[in-house]
Amino acid sequence: MRIDIATLFPEMMESILSESIVGRARKKGAIEIVCHQIRDYTNDKHRRVDDIPYGGGMGMVMQADPIYNCYKAICEQIGCKPHTIYMSPKGTVFSQKKAIELSKLDNILLLCGHYEGVDQRILDKIVDEEISIGDYVLTGGELPAAVVTDAVARMCSGVLSSDECFEEESHFRGLLEYPQYTRPEIWENEAVPPVLLSGHHKNIADWRMQQSLEITRIKRPDMYEKYKKEHGE
Repeated sequence: MRIDIATLFPEMMESILSESIVGRARKKGAIEIVCHQIRDYTNDKHRRVDDIPYGGGMGMVMQADPIYNCYKAICEQIGCKPHTIYMSPKGTVFSQKKAIELSKLDNILLLCGHYEGVDQRILDKIVDEEISIGDYVLTGGELPAAVVTDAVARMCSGVLSSDECFEEESHFRGLLEYPQYTRPEIWENEAVPPVLLSGHHKNIADWRMQQSLEITRIKRPDMYEKYKKEHGE
């Protein structure tokens, strides 16, 4: 899979996405992530990519041309039109389901806005969907793009050591994850639940499932009710 990111701050994105699991996956070729500096695609001699909004108002708006030139260059590089996503507080709220859906695509392009946003005409022309990471506003689309990239990348084959690394996690099956424990067996007079020491795989699986159900019921009753409805419980 290849993820392209169009941004005014490629160095910021690289600093995040070159570390830890995603960074290692990039180095070994499990996933390709390419950050593009939108300013490189402007025809303005001062590398300007924004202007004042028509109709008045505070701030500046990113111009369509530099973004479109960047988009066309990416299309030429990969030989097709990527599934293009604009990171926007007006978009559909990101979820694990969406991360899984996007991970099955060959190419996605994440467009990061800044200032007061992006000329609507470029959004109408190239964007397939808008995604938000929550009901709040940030100074730009870079952090949301990093969140989406991380969540999608770890679903791709070869990024994690095995599929089990994410199949048992919160949200993947529609439930929150069960509690985890490690050594020492007793810490501050608190012992690891005996079932986890039993070596009985079915009992452990049953315990984990019950814990997931109970934690979801308490912390996310909306998810719990949805899970019960979908599974006929």
